[in-house]
Amino acid sequence: MLTLRAGESSVVLAPETGGALVGWTFSGAPVLRRALPEAIVQGNVRGLAGFPLLPFCNRIAWGRFRWDGLDYQLERNFGDHPHTIHGVGWQSGWTVESVSEAAASLGLQYHPDPRRWPFAFAAALRFALTEQALHVTLRLTNRHSGPAPAGLGLHPYFPRSGFQDLRFRADGVWLSDANALPARHVPVPAEWDHSGGRRIGTVALDHCFTGWDGTVRLQGAGLSLTIEADAPLLQVYTPEGQDFFCVEPVSHMPDAINRPEHPMRVLGPGESMESGICFRLS
Repeated sequence: MLTLRAGESSVVLAPETGGALVGWTFSGAPVLRRALPEAIVQGNVRGLAGFPLLPFCNRIAWGRFRWDGLDYQLERNFGDHPHTIHGVGWQSGWTVESVSEAAASLGLQYHPDPRRWPFAFAAALRFALTEQALHVTLRLTNRHSGPAPAGLGLHPYFPRSGFQDLRFRADGVWLSDANALPARHVPVPAEWDHSGGRRIGTVALDHCFTGWDGTVRLQGAGLSLTIEADAPLLQVYTPEGQDFFCVEPVSHMPDAINRPEHPMRVLGPGESMESGICFRLS
């Protein structure tokens, strides 16, 4: 693990465990949720504080898709969840490319496996910490011999004990079916409208918001956090009965690889895409 420090801010990373964030504290207070001790010992990225999403975000329905005339069946990678989820970066060991007191660059060279993801790629993940902000940059380069689908996102976990109010603007949202897959796109319902701020937990969400303006504000009793990202979509997860919630800037909707009307980006051989997220304390 690596520890980055800047003033009263401290970030811990686990390159060997999915390039994950283990935690971020400011003056001893958790900005991201505190990692579960057993998750650190077991290398269970789902119990840590956040991880990268690549080369796709969220779900691929039943792990099946067709590309360039070939059908693929991916293995389940999320317990008994029926869909393949979150890509492969979070379940891979990353290499430390460079590290300093307040910054680190990680790299991943992925070799194709038709059960996990059939297209080779290279990925880079950079963290840069200041006393008031954490900057995260993700980059994906297609190493496949032909065009390949690609997506980027970040999956941070926030503590409900630290933040109580969630604020963001969006003009649409995907409603989900019984299989937790997008079924219908609608204007944001009034009870899901967070443009004026809404207390976390008043509605249970696991939905993709569209027309997002790229900014999220989290308000707590002791900390306020602004998230700024260049991703066009926002996945919001506020599960009932949990001590965390997630707001995930993503480049495409769930199951986009199976939805030509809302496709993932396609990268040619050697082509790259990049995404940046800034978490700023105020």
